[in-house]
Amino acid sequence: MDTLFLHEVGDDYAVVARRDGERLFRARLTTKETDAGPRPGKFRLKTANGEDPRSPDQFVEIARRADRIRVSEQTPRDGRREIRDLLDGYQLAEKAKVVRTCRYCAGNGRYSPITDETSVEADGERICQDCAIRELERELAFKGDLTGAAEDRLEELLLDVGDLDRIVGLLEGQLDPDLTKFDEVSANTDDIDPYPVSDLDLHPGVQGLLEDRFESLLPVQSLSVENGLTEGEDQLVVSATATGKTLIGEMAGLHRALSGNGKMLFLVPLVALANQKHEDFEDEYGDLVDVSIRVGSSRIRDDGQAFDPNADVIVGTYEGIDHALRTGRDLGDVGTVVIDEVHTLQEDGRGHRLDGLITRLKHYCEQREQSRDDYAGAQWIYLSATVGNPGGLAKQLRANLVEFEERPVPIERHVTFADGQEKPDITNKLVRREYDKESSKGYRGQTIVFTNSRRRCHEIARKLDYPAAAYHAGLDYGKRKQVERQFGNQDLAAVVTTAALAAGVDFPASQVVFDTLAMGIEWLTVQEFEQMLGRAGRPDYHDRGTVYMLVEPDAVYHNSMEMSEDEVAFKLLKGEMEDVVMRYDQNAAIEEVLANVVVGGSAAKRLSERMVGDVPTKHAVGKLLEYGFIDGLEPTDLGRAVTTHFLNPDEAFEMLDGVRKEMDPYRIAAEIELLGEEE
Repeated sequence: MDTLFLHEVGDDYAVVARRDGERLFRARLTTKETDAGPRPGKFRLKTANGEDPRSPDQFVEIARRADRIRVSEQTPRDGRREIRDLLDGYQLAEKAKVVRTCRYCAGNGRYSPITDETSVEADGERICQDCAIRELERELAFKGDLTGAAEDRLEELLLDVGDLDRIVGLLEGQLDPDLTKFDEVSANTDDIDPYPVSDLDLHPGVQGLLEDRFESLLPVQSLSVENGLTEGEDQLVVSATATGKTLIGEMAGLHRALSGNGKMLFLVPLVALANQKHEDFEDEYGDLVDVSIRVGSSRIRDDGQAFDPNADVIVGTYEGIDHALRTGRDLGDVGTVVIDEVHTLQEDGRGHRLDGLITRLKHYCEQREQSRDDYAGAQWIYLSATVGNPGGLAKQLRANLVEFEERPVPIERHVTFADGQEKPDITNKLVRREYDKESSKGYRGQTIVFTNSRRRCHEIARKLDYPAAAYHAGLDYGKRKQVERQFGNQDLAAVVTTAALAAGVDFPASQVVFDTLAMGIEWLTVQEFEQMLGRAGRPDYHDRGTVYMLVEPDAVYHNSMEMSEDEVAFKLLKGEMEDVVMRYDQNAAIEEVLANVVVGGSAAKRLSERMVGDVPTKHAVGKLLEYGFIDGLEPTDLGRAVTTHFLNPDEAFEMLDGVRKEMDPYRIAAEIELLGEEE
């Protein structure tokens, strides 16, 4: 026998005999006091049916055969003294040693020696890691169903931290950053020599403006210049948020516009972002160039600012410029096209329209170049913070890749667990804690809270103690501008916005809080998640960024969701960035081929073949003929109306049916809105 282990249980002692790590038997020892000192009084072996009384002398024989005797440190001092005196009466005390053991194990007849490094604190004492994990699993079962990934993470954290009570606290919304921290995305930069602004050979107006603001370019800007930016090379620039991508497009576009080489189109996915970018350009470059905005046929800003196609700089949404092309507007000579957030190509609904816009705008520029000796065509600059396949996408866009993978400030990523009702209270604590901080650069911490509905935006904003505001596409332009100014002036501790605006408005926040991990009724993709968390931390404002994911175990927001929120959380944290891949369903193919026919006429087939996505052109043309949208390769009046208003075939036929039935226009609109809901 290797070891005989003793541990006080009530008035008796549990006895465990082990050999080669295996338990031989369990027993219970009761002592009695004699003139010679403590001696065995009763000795009972544990059996499947209860206890088997044995002679007390048998305990002495077993102790003699043991190589070593271990007494649990958890045994009270008097008990340890009694055992030592009992063994000393048989000249066995030299075999005995007091060791630290797990009380939970001892209570169940297991011998588990522990140290500070191999144990976990629980309710003021140390227990073995196996018992701690079992206790955690019991707590998790009580709290609700967590997925394996969440349980694995909590168990991993338990062994790392060594404190069961603190880990259980995470399930109750505890915000100890040492516990909630999942990882840190470090701030590090490549060894890139900064390009001196004075060495740039730009139009004097742009050169002077830049020299007044900077001595040298940021790393990604330096890379872009070294890769032919000022020589007119097309570029795909992939770099994290706040690394200076936007200035790359601005430098090239303003230089070419002021040098007489055509205007700049700066195109973005959202009206809110177009409005903000237009205002920024007016403020920064209004003394040098005329700036106009184009956001669509019926969504022009309501401040009296009319679209001027002759402006030096046109800020627009993708749909706004595409509408101009579909309706035959003359955009003049285009010298530079900047496509911001180019990863939008992979989005359902919007991606195919961006793909089509790029192709149609290139066709417009090429046609103008062929008909004009004094026009050299456009330089194309594509910007994104999140592309999983930058090399492949650059090849498809026929652009040079400029990739800069580092971040200007570190970002800490945190996970905590809470149900939907607890989340606003936790958000409130996070917002308060952040706003009470000040960075080394003198800025208070501010928070962007992302949630999945406009109603929830207002609900959360109302529950925050510090000044906060909801911000979403349902607000009018004036209200959104007010929120932007208040945040920029640090008058707001937080904005609560929908995930749909993640890629949009420029709020210099130090913290991002995910109230949900859903965008509408869909889970976020890794790309969307990275885009959103990238809003945390700006090099000119903050020392670091902080991201909190508030995860509700087993939660879903629509019955079509296959995973739960805790499962999605760890998928996003550990996931690989998705490739930007275009996929066309029938309606998307029909819409884009029709637009190509309207803009390109007989060149429509060539336009469709040049798109990033694989467009089933032949099938789409057949459907267009069947639907009466085209006649040969000419659009019919119906087809022109359909493409002008960005309708897909289902929407067009729903509208036509309603008109023929003389339905109320509001009902027609409602029916179109409900299309696909049953699916």
